[in-house]
Amino acid sequence: MAAAGAPDGMEEPGMDMEAETVATEAPARSLNCVEAEAAAGAAAEDSSAARGSLQPAPAQPPGDPAAQASVSNGEDAGGGAGRELVDLKIIWNKTKHDVKFPLDSTGSELKQKIHSITGLPPAMQKVMYKGLVPEDKTLREIKVTSGAKIMVVGSTINDVLAVNTPKDAAQQDAKAEENKKEPLCRQKQHRKVLDKGKPEDVMPSVKGAQERLPAVPLSGMYNKSGGKVRLTFKLEQDQLWIGTKERTEKLPMGSIKNVVSEPIEGHEDYHMMAFQLGPTEASYYWVYWVPTQYVDAIKDTVLGKWQYF
Repeated sequence: MAAAGAPDGMEEPGMDMEAETVATEAPARSLNCVEAEAAAGAAAEDSSAARGSLQPAPAQPPGDPAAQASVSNGEDAGGGAGRELVDLKIIWNKTKHDVKFPLDSTGSELKQKIHSITGLPPAMQKVMYKGLVPEDKTLREIKVTSGAKIMVVGSTINDVLAVNTPKDAAQQDAKAEENKKEPLCRQKQHRKVLDKGKPEDVMPSVKGAQERLPAVPLSGMYNKSGGKVRLTFKLEQDQLWIGTKERTEKLPMGSIKNVVSEPIEGHEDYHMMAFQLGPTEASYYWVYWVPTQYVDAIKDTVLGKWQYF
């Protein structure tokens, strides 16, 4: 018969408390040898694991790939790896250079790159992309995009020196080039006149001397056709008279473009001389067997450098 005061299936109040009290007050059972040994081993393992969890992780060696991988996502101070690059077309002196360059580099750094490619010093560069590229701003700030054309204007040191070469040096080079050519007196067109020999009435020459023009015409010379010719310098009229047996041609000295001369090979005390009457060498009027002491005076007089003595 069920105890009175509690329905079936339900525990009376206070039963759980009594059970807990009984379990707490129950004396602990002593462990046998095998159980004690197992418990001691488990405790030792727990203690070792706890000590290991408190130790710091070992440092990665300098060359370890894992350490490098941890930096690769950031910006590399070395300039290139890990930085966003853009493709640029650098155009200088009609030459294109395709380069990859960090987008966060400044205009000043871009000039250094151009220097390494072209040899053009940064101080002599004008770098343009939609205007002059500022040295203190990055390519990103001036909105440079991949494939952009960067125009560079400037001259190398060698170019500057070449432009500033003295005119005298250039003239000397031109004269040296002329000296390499075949002497005029050996050319066929002149040889046929010179082969006639020295005219019988040629004026005497003084080798190594320079004299002013004589008061009388210079005579005893040949022209290109082998006929006799004389030169009269009319200073008061600023004219040169070229006289032959057939006629006398009166030329304003200002119309004569140039005067060239060359010693006659084997007879260096006489020159062959040409007066340029037009724009090209085809207009040369040749005179042969001019005494050497009058050559400079003739050039100075015709070209406007003569003086009264």
